[in-house]
Amino acid sequence: MTSPFSPSHAADQSPMRFWGRGYDVPVNVPDWASLDTEINQRLRVGKGFSVATINLDHLVKLRADARFRTAYAAQDIVVADGNPIVWLSRLAGRRVALIPGSDAIVPIARMAAAQGKTLALIGSTDRALAGAKQYFEANIPGARVVATIAPPMGFDPTGASADTVLAALHDAQADVAFLALGAPKQELFAAYGRDKLPSVGFVSIGAGLDFFAGTQVRAPKWVRAIAMEWLWRAALQPARMVPRYAKCGLILPSETVNAIRLKLGGGPK
Repeated sequence: MTSPFSPSHAADQSPMRFWGRGYDVPVNVPDWASLDTEINQRLRVGKGFSVATINLDHLVKLRADARFRTAYAAQDIVVADGNPIVWLSRLAGRRVALIPGSDAIVPIARMAAAQGKTLALIGSTDRALAGAKQYFEANIPGARVVATIAPPMGFDPTGASADTVLAALHDAQADVAFLALGAPKQELFAAYGRDKLPSVGFVSIGAGLDFFAGTQVRAPKWVRAIAMEWLWRAALQPARMVPRYAKCGLILPSETVNAIRLKLGGGPK
């Protein structure tokens, strides 16, 4: 497997890094053009990949979950998902583009379709997957969704239930699998599946498929444009999102220090 710290395009020799106790995560694909190049190259030669979209919530989880740290270290491609990641990167002198997982779905699906590759949708609910499948095949020329799998409650991303899903992907001859399992399950499953099915691309996308099916409503474009999607989500799901964002806020000071140290040529303290 290609090292997660050095994609084949070698776009950024000094990537933005996020440090915490026991981990060091780089944003190793800095912009949309690099993502396009990296994935198209891999699709062209039948080489699998795993894509993770790092955000503050992931940084919180990385501090507490050793399995998540191991899974993140196995990701081939890490992009910046969330404006705080982009802002911290700028503070560190490493400019990266905002690449939310939800926004990456259609571009990656188009890349796959253009090369005659097939798609699989994993996670969420049967209703959401059916709606997303219908959207893809109606709006992306050449898109073929060959598997839709909504794992049951208690799905183990590295156990027997994961093997069942991977066997279904193999039987369906899926080339790219979008994983809407939520963190850390989707990253754990991507790392596990990457070894079992080395020619498949695994893309972790959170709630992205639900937006296509209409089972969840994403913030309007103008809300996203002013970097307030987090507030929109908090208003819609306060019990779930407010505690999450509070934890994210608590790590901002240390990550700001990390960014400044990186700009000054230092490392983790």
